[in-house]
Amino acid sequence: MAKSAKTSIGTGAFEGFAPGALDFFAELDAHQTRDWFLENKGRYEQLIQQPLGRLVTSLSLAFAAHDIPLSGDPKASLFRIHRDVRFSKDKRPYKTHASAVLTRDGTKRSQGLVYIHLAPEGCFAAAGFYALEPDDLERFRRRIVAAPKAWSAVEQALAAGGLTLSRDDAAVRLPRGYTVDQVGANADVIRLKSFIVSRPLTTADLASSALIDRIVALAAGSQALLDFGWTALARDRP
Repeated sequence: MAKSAKTSIGTGAFEGFAPGALDFFAELDAHQTRDWFLENKGRYEQLIQQPLGRLVTSLSLAFAAHDIPLSGDPKASLFRIHRDVRFSKDKRPYKTHASAVLTRDGTKRSQGLVYIHLAPEGCFAAAGFYALEPDDLERFRRRIVAAPKAWSAVEQALAAGGLTLSRDDAAVRLPRGYTVDQVGANADVIRLKSFIVSRPLTTADLASSALIDRIVALAAGSQALLDFGWTALARDRP
Protein backbone atom coordinates (compact mmCIF):
# COMPACT_ATOMS: atom_id res chain seq x y z
CA MET A 1 0.00 0.00 0.00
CA ALA A 2 1.30 3.45 -0.90
CA LYS A 3 1.95 5.50 2.23
CA SER A 4 0.49 8.97 2.57
CA ALA A 5 3.11 11.71 2.28
CA LYS A 6 3.89 13.40 5.60
CA THR A 7 4.72 16.81 4.14
CA SER A 8 2.28 19.44 5.41
CA ILE A 9 -0.13 20.81 2.83
CA GLY A 10 1.14 24.11 1.49
CA THR A 11 4.68 23.85 2.88
CA GLY A 12 7.25 25.58 0.67
CA ALA A 13 6.99 27.77 -2.41
CA PHE A 14 4.87 26.74 -5.37
CA GLU A 15 7.03 25.56 -8.30
CA GLY A 16 4.37 23.99 -10.50
CA PHE A 17 2.47 20.73 -10.78
CA ALA A 18 4.31 17.62 -11.95
CA PRO A 19 3.82 16.66 -15.62
CA GLY A 20 0.75 14.49 -15.99
CA ALA A 21 -0.42 15.21 -12.45
CA LEU A 22 -4.04 15.55 -13.53
CA ASP A 23 -3.96 12.05 -15.02
CA PHE A 24 -4.56 10.91 -11.46
CA PHE A 25 -8.19 11.98 -11.81
CA ALA A 26 -8.71 9.82 -14.90
CA GLU A 27 -7.47 6.82 -12.92
CA LEU A 28 -9.69 7.75 -9.99
CA ASP A 29 -12.68 8.08 -12.29
CA ALA A 30 -12.05 4.56 -13.60
CA HIS A 31 -12.02 3.06 -10.09
CA GLN A 32 -14.10 5.17 -7.68
CA THR A 33 -13.65 2.85 -4.71
CA ARG A 34 -12.45 3.59 -1.20
CA ASP A 35 -9.89 0.79 -1.35
CA TRP A 36 -8.31 2.14 -4.54
CA PHE A 37 -8.22 5.69 -3.20
CA LEU A 38 -6.59 4.63 0.06
CA GLU A 39 -3.99 2.67 -1.92
CA ASN A 40 -3.24 5.80 -3.95
CA LYS A 41 -3.84 8.53 -1.38
CA GLY A 42 -0.12 9.27 -1.17
CA ARG A 43 -0.06 9.97 -4.91
CA TYR A 44 -3.06 12.28 -4.60
CA GLU A 45 -1.38 14.24 -1.83
CA GLN A 46 1.95 14.47 -3.66
CA LEU A 47 0.60 15.26 -7.12
CA ILE A 48 -2.45 17.39 -6.33
CA GLN A 49 -3.13 18.35 -2.72
CA GLN A 50 0.31 19.53 -1.63
CA PRO A 51 1.16 21.62 -4.72
CA LEU A 52 -2.34 23.15 -4.71
CA GLY A 53 -1.82 24.08 -1.07
CA ARG A 54 1.53 25.64 -1.94
CA LEU A 55 -0.16 27.56 -4.75
CA VAL A 56 -2.70 29.00 -2.31
CA THR A 57 0.07 30.02 0.10
CA SER A 58 2.15 31.61 -2.66
CA LEU A 59 -0.88 33.42 -4.09
CA SER A 60 -1.73 34.85 -0.67
CA LEU A 61 1.74 36.36 -0.45
CA ALA A 62 1.61 37.61 -4.04
CA PHE A 63 -1.84 39.16 -3.55
CA ALA A 64 -0.60 40.98 -0.44
CA ALA A 65 2.37 42.33 -2.39
CA HIS A 66 -0.02 43.69 -5.04
CA ASP A 67 -2.53 45.12 -2.51
CA ILE A 68 -5.18 42.62 -3.57
CA PRO A 69 -7.27 41.92 -0.44
CA LEU A 70 -7.67 38.17 -0.96
CA SER A 71 -6.02 35.36 0.95
CA GLY A 72 -6.28 31.68 1.66
CA ASP A 73 -5.03 28.93 3.89
CA PRO A 74 -4.15 25.49 2.51
CA LYS A 75 -6.26 23.73 5.12
CA ALA A 76 -9.31 25.98 4.73
CA SER A 77 -9.17 26.98 1.06
CA LEU A 78 -8.94 23.59 -0.65
CA PHE A 79 -12.20 21.78 -1.35
CA ARG A 80 -12.50 18.16 -0.23
CA ILE A 81 -12.10 15.42 -2.81
CA HIS A 82 -14.98 13.51 -1.25
CA ARG A 83 -18.37 14.10 -2.85
CA ASP A 84 -21.52 14.72 -0.83
CA VAL A 85 -23.71 11.92 -2.16
CA ARG A 86 -26.51 12.12 0.44
CA PHE A 87 -29.05 13.66 -1.93
CA SER A 88 -27.51 12.69 -5.27
CA LYS A 89 -28.38 9.85 -7.60
CA ASP A 90 -24.69 9.80 -8.56
CA LYS A 91 -23.11 7.80 -5.73
CA ARG A 92 -19.51 8.01 -6.90
CA PRO A 93 -17.59 8.89 -3.70
CA TYR A 94 -14.81 11.05 -5.19
CA LYS A 95 -14.59 14.19 -7.29
CA THR A 96 -12.50 14.02 -10.44
CA HIS A 97 -11.19 17.56 -10.09
CA ALA A 98 -9.46 19.71 -7.49
CA SER A 99 -10.32 23.27 -6.54
CA ALA A 100 -9.48 26.03 -4.10
CA VAL A 101 -10.71 29.52 -3.29
CA LEU A 102 -9.16 32.72 -1.91
CA THR A 103 -11.39 35.37 -0.33
CA ARG A 104 -11.20 38.50 1.83
CA ASP A 105 -11.42 36.56 5.10
CA GLY A 106 -9.86 33.34 3.83
CA THR A 107 -13.05 31.29 4.20
CA LYS A 108 -15.13 29.55 1.55
CA ARG A 109 -18.30 31.36 2.64
CA SER A 110 -17.07 34.88 1.92
CA GLN A 111 -18.38 36.56 -1.24
CA GLY A 112 -15.90 38.00 -3.72
CA LEU A 113 -13.25 35.46 -4.62
CA VAL A 114 -10.59 33.98 -6.81
CA TYR A 115 -11.36 30.35 -7.62
CA ILE A 116 -8.97 27.77 -9.08
CA HIS A 117 -10.27 24.65 -10.86
CA LEU A 118 -8.06 21.77 -11.99
CA ALA A 119 -9.46 18.91 -14.08
CA PRO A 120 -8.24 16.72 -16.96
CA GLU A 121 -10.91 18.16 -19.25
CA GLY A 122 -9.89 21.75 -18.56
CA CYS A 123 -8.42 24.06 -15.94
CA PHE A 124 -9.28 27.68 -15.22
CA ALA A 125 -9.11 30.49 -12.70
CA ALA A 126 -12.10 32.73 -12.04
CA ALA A 127 -12.79 35.87 -10.05
CA GLY A 128 -15.88 37.73 -8.89
CA PHE A 129 -19.16 36.83 -7.19
CA TYR A 130 -20.63 33.38 -7.77
CA ALA A 131 -24.21 32.19 -7.20
CA LEU A 132 -25.25 35.09 -5.02
CA GLU A 133 -28.00 34.52 -2.47
CA PRO A 134 -31.27 36.26 -3.45
CA ASP A 135 -30.82 39.18 -1.03
CA ASP A 136 -27.21 39.75 -2.10
CA LEU A 137 -28.11 39.43 -5.77
CA GLU A 138 -30.77 42.09 -5.32
CA ARG A 139 -28.26 44.38 -3.60
CA PHE A 140 -25.83 43.91 -6.50
CA ARG A 141 -28.47 44.59 -9.13
CA ARG A 142 -29.83 47.64 -7.31
CA ARG A 143 -26.37 49.20 -7.14
CA ILE A 144 -25.87 48.70 -10.88
CA VAL A 145 -29.13 50.57 -11.49
CA ALA A 146 -28.36 53.27 -8.91
CA ALA A 147 -24.77 53.82 -10.01
CA PRO A 148 -24.60 53.20 -13.79
CA LYS A 149 -21.44 55.28 -14.19
CA ALA A 150 -19.65 53.27 -11.51
CA TRP A 151 -20.74 50.04 -13.20
CA SER A 152 -19.61 51.36 -16.59
CA ALA A 153 -16.19 51.98 -15.04
CA VAL A 154 -16.12 48.36 -13.88
CA GLU A 155 -16.86 47.08 -17.37
CA GLN A 156 -14.19 49.36 -18.84
CA ALA A 157 -11.63 48.10 -16.32
CA LEU A 158 -12.50 44.48 -17.12
CA ALA A 159 -12.22 45.15 -20.85
CA ALA A 160 -8.81 46.77 -20.32
CA GLY A 161 -7.69 43.53 -18.71
CA GLY A 162 -9.11 41.42 -21.53
CA LEU A 163 -11.91 40.10 -19.29
CA THR A 164 -15.62 39.71 -19.94
CA LEU A 165 -18.42 38.67 -17.60
CA SER A 166 -19.70 35.13 -18.04
CA ARG A 167 -23.28 34.91 -19.27
CA ASP A 168 -23.63 31.20 -18.49
CA ASP A 169 -26.31 31.59 -15.82
CA ALA A 170 -28.19 34.59 -17.20
CA ALA A 171 -31.96 34.56 -16.79
CA VAL A 172 -34.07 34.65 -19.94
CA ARG A 173 -36.02 37.71 -18.80
CA LEU A 174 -35.40 40.69 -16.59
CA PRO A 175 -36.13 39.87 -12.93
CA ARG A 176 -39.39 41.05 -11.42
CA GLY A 177 -39.30 44.70 -10.43
CA TYR A 178 -37.00 45.81 -13.27
CA THR A 179 -37.98 47.37 -16.58
CA VAL A 180 -36.03 47.99 -19.76
CA ASP A 181 -36.46 51.74 -19.32
CA GLN A 182 -35.08 51.50 -15.79
CA VAL A 183 -31.98 49.42 -16.53
CA GLY A 184 -31.18 50.84 -19.96
CA ALA A 185 -28.05 49.40 -21.55
CA ASN A 186 -27.45 47.17 -18.50
CA ALA A 187 -30.35 44.81 -19.21
CA ASP A 188 -28.04 41.88 -19.99
CA VAL A 189 -26.10 42.43 -16.77
CA ILE A 190 -29.21 42.68 -14.60
CA ARG A 191 -30.25 39.22 -15.81
CA LEU A 192 -27.06 37.65 -14.39
CA LYS A 193 -27.10 35.57 -11.20
CA SER A 194 -23.29 35.53 -10.89
CA PHE A 195 -20.73 38.16 -11.79
CA ILE A 196 -17.70 36.12 -12.81
CA VAL A 197 -14.74 36.49 -15.15
CA SER A 198 -12.32 33.69 -15.93
CA ARG A 199 -9.24 32.63 -17.82
CA PRO A 200 -8.21 29.14 -18.94
CA LEU A 201 -5.07 27.60 -17.51
CA THR A 202 -2.92 25.59 -19.88
CA THR A 203 -0.62 22.65 -19.22
CA ALA A 204 2.29 25.04 -19.56
CA ASP A 205 0.72 27.39 -16.99
CA LEU A 206 0.40 24.57 -14.47
CA ALA A 207 3.97 23.38 -14.90
CA SER A 208 5.77 26.36 -13.36
CA SER A 209 5.60 29.13 -10.79
CA ALA A 210 4.48 31.44 -13.64
CA LEU A 211 0.98 30.20 -12.78
CA ILE A 212 1.11 32.59 -9.82
CA ASP A 213 1.63 35.59 -12.11
CA ARG A 214 -1.22 34.50 -14.38
CA ILE A 215 -3.67 34.28 -11.48
CA VAL A 216 -2.42 37.53 -9.93
CA ALA A 217 -3.05 39.23 -13.28
CA LEU A 218 -6.61 37.88 -13.30
CA ALA A 219 -7.22 39.13 -9.75
CA ALA A 220 -5.73 42.55 -10.50
CA GLY A 221 -7.83 42.85 -13.65
CA SER A 222 -10.92 41.96 -11.58
CA GLN A 223 -10.25 44.42 -8.74
CA ALA A 224 -12.85 46.95 -9.94
CA LEU A 225 -15.51 44.22 -10.07
CA LEU A 226 -14.60 42.99 -6.59
CA ASP A 227 -14.63 46.50 -5.12
CA PHE A 228 -18.00 47.28 -6.72
CA GLY A 229 -19.51 44.08 -5.36
CA TRP A 230 -18.12 44.47 -1.86
CA THR A 231 -19.60 47.96 -1.72
CA ALA A 232 -22.95 46.68 -3.00
CA LEU A 233 -23.07 43.86 -0.43
CA ALA A 234 -21.89 45.89 2.57
CA ARG A 235 -24.54 45.46 5.25
CA ASP A 236 -23.67 48.65 7.14
CA ARG A 237 -23.62 51.08 4.23
CA PRO A 238 -26.04 54.05 4.34
